[in-house]
Amino acid sequence: MGKYNFDQIIERRNTDSFKYEVLERLYGRKDLIPLWVADMDFLSPPAVIQALVERSQYGVYGYTFASDQYYDSIINWQKKRHQWDVKREELCFIPGIVKGIAFAINAFSKEGDKIIIQPPVYHPFRIVTQSHKRRLVTNPLRFDGKQYTMDMEGLDRLTDREDCRILIFSNPHNPGGRVWNKEELIQLAEICYEKNILVISDEIHSDLVFNGYKHIPFASVSEKAAQNSITFNAPSKTFNIAGIVSSYSIVKNEELRKEFYNFLKINDLDGGTIFAYLALQEAYEKGEDWLEELKEYLWGNIQFVNDYLQKNIPKIKAIIPEASFLLWLDCKELNLSQKELNSLFVDKARLALNDGVMFGTEGIGFMRMNIGCPRSILEKALTQLKEAIV
Repeated sequence: MGKYNFDQIIERRNTDSFKYEVLERLYGRKDLIPLWVADMDFLSPPAVIQALVERSQYGVYGYTFASDQYYDSIINWQKKRHQWDVKREELCFIPGIVKGIAFAINAFSKEGDKIIIQPPVYHPFRIVTQSHKRRLVTNPLRFDGKQYTMDMEGLDRLTDREDCRILIFSNPHNPGGRVWNKEELIQLAEICYEKNILVISDEIHSDLVFNGYKHIPFASVSEKAAQNSITFNAPSKTFNIAGIVSSYSIVKNEELRKEFYNFLKINDLDGGTIFAYLALQEAYEKGEDWLEELKEYLWGNIQFVNDYLQKNIPKIKAIIPEASFLLWLDCKELNLSQKELNSLFVDKARLALNDGVMFGTEGIGFMRMNIGCPRSILEKALTQLKEAIV
C-alpha cells in the first residue's frame, strides 16, 4: 500500500468536467463510463492542492509574473528527469500545447504550405494544420501488430517529392505509446535538417514512461535537432492539472527563439495565470514521489486490462504502451465496421472511448482507452464490454 490512494473514487459530475458532462452531446447518451479524453480521475499531488488552496485563500488575485523559482523548477526538472540542460532564455510560457502548435504554424509557415504528420497520431495535429489552411501531408507509421515505428525511408522519399515546411511530432507517441529511441530521433533530425523542415515536438507525455524505457527530448539528440526544433511540454498530463493550463516551450536556436517568442509577445500570448505558474512549480518541486507511485498504479492498470482481454475478450488486443495512460486497442479481429465498433462500445457496452479513426484512417479497427482511473472502474468497464460481446 503506497502513500497515495489511487483507488479512491472521486465524483466528478456537477463540476463542469468535460470528460463526464458532455457525454450526451458527443456520444448520444449519459449512462457511459468515460474512458476517453486524456485527463485522469485521481487527486493531484497534495503539495499542488495545498499551494492552490493557500493562494486562493489569500484573496487577492492580481497580475502576476513568472518568478525565478518558476523557471528554475522547469530547468531542474528537465535536468533531473531527462538529463537535458535547458537555459532560462530558452523557455517561454504558452497557453496550451495545441495552441502552441497553432502559434508555431502561424509564425513559421503561410497558407498553402505543407505540414507533415505521422498517423495514427493525436488528432489536433491534423485539425490545427487544416484549420489554418495549410496542406496536410502524411507519412504513416509502420505497425507490426504489436508496436509502431517510423517509416524513415518513406519520409525521405516524401520530403524529396513534397516541399514541406514543418513536421509535427508526438514524442512519446499518442495514441500508440511508443517511446522513440535515440537512433530513431537522430535519423528523423537528419532528414528534417537536410530538407529544412522545422520539427515541432509535442512531449507532453514524457514523464509517464514505464519499465526501463527512457524519454529522450528530441532537441537533445544532436546539434541538428537542437537547431531545427521547437519543444512543447507541460506538467498537465503528468500531475492531472490540465484544467490549469501550464504549458511551456523550449527553443534552442537563437534565431528561431527570437522569431517565435516575439510572435508570442506581440500577440500577448506569453503570460500565464497566478495558478498556472504556481501549480507547475509545486508539481515539479514536490510531486516526484507522487509521480512514481502513479506510474506504478498506471502500469498495474495496463497489466490488468491486458490480462482481462487475453482471458475474456481475446479478439481485442491491447498495444502495450511504453509511456502514457492511454491504451490503444486493436479490435480488428471482431470483424466490425468502424460504425459497428463504435456502436458496440457506446450502445451495448455503455463505454465512451476515442474512435480510432479520429487519429487518421490508420486507426480503422482501433479504439483508444484512458486507463487513468481507479482499477474498480476499469473492471466494471471491461465486464460491460465482455457482456456486450458475448
